[in-house]
Amino acid sequence: MSDPRPPLILASTSRYRRELLERLRLPFTAESPAVDETAEPGEAPDLLAERLAEAKARAVAARHPGAVVIGSDQVAACAGLKLGKPGTPDRARAQLAAASGQVVVFHTAVAIVGPGGLERHRDETRVRFRTLSAAGIARYVELEAPLDCAGSFKSEGLGVALFEAVQSEDPTALVGLPLIWVAAALARAGLDPLRAG
Repeated sequence: MSDPRPPLILASTSRYRRELLERLRLPFTAESPAVDETAEPGEAPDLLAERLAEAKARAVAARHPGAVVIGSDQVAACAGLKLGKPGTPDRARAQLAAASGQVVVFHTAVAIVGPGGLERHRDETRVRFRTLSAAGIARYVELEAPLDCAGSFKSEGLGVALFEAVQSEDPTALVGLPLIWVAAALARAGLDPLRAG
């Protein structure tokens, strides 16, 4: 007997988002959305995250009619500057030095496109960083190599040692996918993680 539920696709190649979605124990596949992530001139971080999350979901949904597709994006901002994925140890150290003693706001947006239409959500997580020494920053970057993480840290690992406090409605949003909202939205789309197959 075939599964009456629609297929679920994560429009992302991020291992962090894949690991988060696996927590819901729903079968899914992951696919690159191949979306240009360049910010538009003057685009605010929250609006950039929302636009990219929807663009990613729509790009993959166009290739898979009938599927439920999750797109997500995260943009970090500190003192009005966007913090992307550093890519190199030097840039990671520079980002963490800029964040030292500051509050960094992480805008994590998610869009779900499926047969029922589009649903969108955005979480705002505020991370207050400790005052960090150059040696501490260098040691952290050496140990965790957070080169593929916006803001240059992994909150699910040693990155918590960098913080004074985190304010969020959903702790998984900081890692890249707000699962509290996603679980409820998937249930509305016929993919309730708590319903037997």
